[in-house]
Amino acid sequence: MGTKQHNVAHQIVRFLEGAGTEYVFGLCGHTVIALLDALADSRMRFVMTRHEQIAAHMAEGYARASGRCGVLMTHLGPGLTNAATGVANAALDSIPLLVVAGDVPGYFHGRHPHQEIQYHTDGDQWEVFRPFVKRAWRVTDPRGLSRILPRAYSLATSGRPGPVLVNVAMDVFSMPAEGPPPPPPAPMAPPGLDPDTARAIAARLLAARRPVIYAGGGVVSSGASDELRLVAEHLRSPVAYSLMGKGALPDDHPLILGMTGFWGTELTNRVTREADLILAIGTRFAEADSSSWDPRFTFAIPPTELIHLDIDPQEIGRSFPVAVGAVTDARAGLRAILSALREMSAGGGDGHAGLADIQSARQAWLAGLEGPSRSSSTPLAPQRILADIRAALPREGVLVTDVGWNKNGVGQQFPVYLPRTHLPPGGLATMGYGPAAVLGAKLARPGVPCLAMVGDGAFSANPSVLATAVEQGIGAIWVVMNNSAHGTIAGLMGAHYGRTFGCEFRCAGQPYSPDFAALARAYGADGVRIERADDLGPALAAAIGSGRPTVIDVPMVNDPVPTAGHWDINDIYRW
Repeated sequence: MGTKQHNVAHQIVRFLEGAGTEYVFGLCGHTVIALLDALADSRMRFVMTRHEQIAAHMAEGYARASGRCGVLMTHLGPGLTNAATGVANAALDSIPLLVVAGDVPGYFHGRHPHQEIQYHTDGDQWEVFRPFVKRAWRVTDPRGLSRILPRAYSLATSGRPGPVLVNVAMDVFSMPAEGPPPPPPAPMAPPGLDPDTARAIAARLLAARRPVIYAGGGVVSSGASDELRLVAEHLRSPVAYSLMGKGALPDDHPLILGMTGFWGTELTNRVTREADLILAIGTRFAEADSSSWDPRFTFAIPPTELIHLDIDPQEIGRSFPVAVGAVTDARAGLRAILSALREMSAGGGDGHAGLADIQSARQAWLAGLEGPSRSSSTPLAPQRILADIRAALPREGVLVTDVGWNKNGVGQQFPVYLPRTHLPPGGLATMGYGPAAVLGAKLARPGVPCLAMVGDGAFSANPSVLATAVEQGIGAIWVVMNNSAHGTIAGLMGAHYGRTFGCEFRCAGQPYSPDFAALARAYGADGVRIERADDLGPALAAAIGSGRPTVIDVPMVNDPVPTAGHWDINDIYRW
């Protein structure tokens, strides 16, 4: 290897090793060959995919299931633009990613060499990521890396987590490194909640008659589930959650309400709407979770008072006015509030005035799901698919969803018991996230079953995930909810326009679908086509037991997810 062991590429690799990185996800290109050469000698595992978007989603799935920073390597030009959707998805869901990209040689900057983007500015490719990374660095001198790498890693993983980009000129990778690799950054202490503010919040919570706790994704990412449970139990307050907050408190906990918003439940929306005080932690009040912020449906703020804790000051007061707003890490904030509550009311609060009725209504709603969950019809009812998957997965099993019934129905009806076991695409809601993200999740959690519940549209968008799974020996499971359509959009169009043009897959006028089970077998994975409802449970058990990548193709009736909230687009369709 000679002096190559001392070049910048090896310096980057050694920095990542020092930071505890296990996997680097990506795709080769001529600008990153020196980095690949360095990775070949590393204890880290390079996971090569067939498409950069898959690599980005895998890095995100790994980060979400493990709680660590995902690392993505990509080539310039089309490599960077292919990865953009996956990186943007991670950004909108506040997932830490370190993206290392190759660029044109620095000495050709602005001369429009092969694959350079320069429509508006010379060497403009790194600007592609500007709207959805926390920061982007363009490296043209090796002397800057020892400063940039620790800053980039720290920025990705601290505060509100998210992606960062380190864009390196191709020739820099091969230059001699300036000294040893920089040490990994020291952990950054998250912001906490001062005792006076914590006591003021505790006093408001104890005085409220109908308090509700609202948990967002920040509770999960900060590891604050125990603190959430203890605060809720002390107050005897029901807990609602956003899509990203699902799993922060087990869905079989007696204080759980469920998901809010358009795809939430009538009970959850009613209780949050009628609350006199809401303690919201680690949430941005996304549109779907908030019924387009229409006070008639989910949140009526005001007159409900809002206490909003979030690590990002931009989110506090963005959608609703606050009675108390505090910039704090969710775990630190809840710990401070719990301490104040115990100090001020050792025996606990009086609880929500209607808690008993809420709990009875929740049990009645769950009982109403039992009929379709046991349906033996074919094509299968979506509720039957959810029920059989829940029965097959252990509590610690990881469920990755995509978009459509699998995301919205799961958020509404699928019980989740542990944090980081429910991985949906939230903010960007990217179709194609689920089939790839489950591979990263399985690498992060090799000892538990990891299953992706995806639509046929999502799975057929890029089935090369199967090649990656077989090559890398990743025993992920895909359950394809196959309705020969982009079902959610077909449902919206059908309801408002009376037809589903451009939303269903047809051939010669008939519903069309590839044979996904046969496709899986062609890739070298296992594939099963479900013909009867009673075949699904055994197929799931066999797939989990085999430890092999497996596709289970399930014909599903295209019934829409029940909607108890509101989405403003429905008003637009009526214009």
